[in-house]
Amino acid sequence: MIRLEGVKKAFGSQQVLDDVNFHVPAGHSLVIMGPSGSGKSVILKHIIGLLQADAGRVLVMDKDVGTLDRDGLAQLRRRMGYLFQHSALINWLSVFDNLALPLRETTNMSHAEIRERVMHVLELVQMTAAEAKLPAEISGGMQKRVGLARALVTEPNIILYDEPEAGLDPEMSSSVSHTMRRLKEEHGMTSVTVTHSVSCALTVADTLAVFEHGHFLISGPPTEVLNSDLPRVREFLGAQLD
Repeated sequence: MIRLEGVKKAFGSQQVLDDVNFHVPAGHSLVIMGPSGSGKSVILKHIIGLLQADAGRVLVMDKDVGTLDRDGLAQLRRRMGYLFQHSALINWLSVFDNLALPLRETTNMSHAEIRERVMHVLELVQMTAAEAKLPAEISGGMQKRVGLARALVTEPNIILYDEPEAGLDPEMSSSVSHTMRRLKEEHGMTSVTVTHSVSCALTVADTLAVFEHGHFLISGPPTEVLNSDLPRVREFLGAQLD
């Protein structure tokens, strides 16, 4: 479903991705952890085509992202959802209209069909009561769930999560993480998640990877990674658990 092969990316003299390789099969959840500024979100931006690799290939649903023209990339993105770190809702639009906007812009769905789809995804994240509210009228945790609903509204095959628990209290962070897990189990979502939260990783991940200095230090089942004997992995994950 998603495959990176020998991907390299530098910004000036800083090598951010250095021969990155991984494969995320259909229906699988990969969680990437690592220090701030290590380049985790850069990986997501390569998958969705916001950045182009200096070397190597990014393959998404059998498409080489680096070779797609503008129309091809737009078509591929319609099959992907992206939950931004700070939700990125449009402040002057209601919750309903935030979700309806991508459907109005990219489909020929009728008003009734759009309403049915929007209310369905709001129900999935337990936010139907907020449909008429503006983003400023709901809490940060609720905004995050609305952002998740917006990522789901186009019925994507793949969803990318960038720090889904950022800015949330522990209770709301847990709620969002369990919603992500439920979506995977009930709807077969393929996902890549960037997070600093061990709790989120343990809830969401089928595979947990620790990323630093442009490459993965370790990748495997979450319990295996958490029990790793690698000094740097133990140092980093231990700091998250303290």
